[in-house]
Amino acid sequence: MLKNPCIDRICLLVTVLAVAVTLLFVHGEALGLQRASALPPYQSRLFDQSRVHTVDLVVEDWEGFLQQAPAEEYTSCTVVIDGERFSHVGLRAKGNNSRRLTEQYGHHRYSLKLEFDHYTFASYHGLDKFSLDASFQDNSYLKTWLTFDMMERMGVPTPLCSFAWVRVNGADWGLFLAIEEPEEAFARRCFGRDHGQLYKPDYRSLEAENADLHLRYTDDAFESYDNIFRNAKFDITDEDKRRVIEAIRILSTGEDLERAVDVEAVLRYFTVQVFVVNLDSYLGRTGHNYFLYEQDGRLSMLPWDYNLAFATYSLGMPNPINDATLYVNYPINTPGSGEWMLKRPLFHELMKDDALFARYHALFDELIAGTFESGEFERVVAETREMIAPYVERDPTAFCSYEDFLLAVDTIAEFCRLRAKSIRGQLDGTIPSTIAAQAGNRERLVDASSVWLPDLGEIADLKD
Repeated sequence: MLKNPCIDRICLLVTVLAVAVTLLFVHGEALGLQRASALPPYQSRLFDQSRVHTVDLVVEDWEGFLQQAPAEEYTSCTVVIDGERFSHVGLRAKGNNSRRLTEQYGHHRYSLKLEFDHYTFASYHGLDKFSLDASFQDNSYLKTWLTFDMMERMGVPTPLCSFAWVRVNGADWGLFLAIEEPEEAFARRCFGRDHGQLYKPDYRSLEAENADLHLRYTDDAFESYDNIFRNAKFDITDEDKRRVIEAIRILSTGEDLERAVDVEAVLRYFTVQVFVVNLDSYLGRTGHNYFLYEQDGRLSMLPWDYNLAFATYSLGMPNPINDATLYVNYPINTPGSGEWMLKRPLFHELMKDDALFARYHALFDELIAGTFESGEFERVVAETREMIAPYVERDPTAFCSYEDFLLAVDTIAEFCRLRAKSIRGQLDGTIPSTIAAQAGNRERLVDASSVWLPDLGEIADLKD
């Protein structure tokens, strides 16, 4: 039996420390501590944004892979990331129109997906999948980079990204943007181990009604929401489906929205979405290119696919499609025709609420003041251009010349500078903030005649 007179004090101290540690585990997030899952090892490796990484692909039959790329079938490869080797990784091409047009015009610079657990139970320091974006129709290489930066600044759960110099079987292939795919690792990082469900809604046919893709309620039948449920990222149950449908039903009423929608998160998402004039999105004709997150019956949207942002999406756009003044001043209160907005309840129903409408405007003020009027945007553009320019200059598969790249960077920077100026005017009332009001007051708009939108990248570039 221990007789040390200090033993009682030691036991008491150990007990107090144990209780303190327990409290930190239970209440750590409330005290400002991050979950361990919020800082996965891969975040400080591949997604360190301060440098250009190297991704070497070793593919047994690369020519055969390129020929089969349009089928989006996986093949096994070895991947070496910044010197670390990973075997039996799944590799396939990705994309929709970008993949089709890349093939159509005789190019081979496909965007790629790398899935570490496709053939085995491996991962890249906890990451299950990432993509390599080819910057299709993006001569600046910055559309997704800048949009994701804005989303992160606004507190929207956003995929990690970084630039990567890709080599294939020892030969240079080009500068790509590595992007964390929103799957299990992403969900754990952003929402913790008890995360909710994640969906990538998309249409089978653009000509169909696609009410579910637009989050419009029709009935309670599971099959009425096939565009959502067939694109679930995790295994889902009937109860998961019922929660989503019930949230969409509540949204359709316009009442008690907080019960069905993470309102603050959605407003922050739409603030950036509208700023970058992404018309190939939920607020455009297609109504897609977003991730839907559901937890405890509440919905929110997560960002994805911005190669056609900054008013470079042509389908369904008015003529002339290269009217930069029109898009620099794109109205924040009606960022789409009335027909589209009435069929986009996640935006329309929130904007009908006066308090949420005011909050939406306040978030624009936060974005403009914190990112643009502060000089942060100019700093990000300048530092990123300096970092990637040497790689773009020697990119053997680039869709544009080095001179086109430099022009595109200047163009996207000017577009954003003028866009911020216009939105500041829309907030203070000196510039109309609806489609109808702008139609009769064009002289009050910010002049963007110096901006030529095709300089950001267009399909015609593929013909060169």
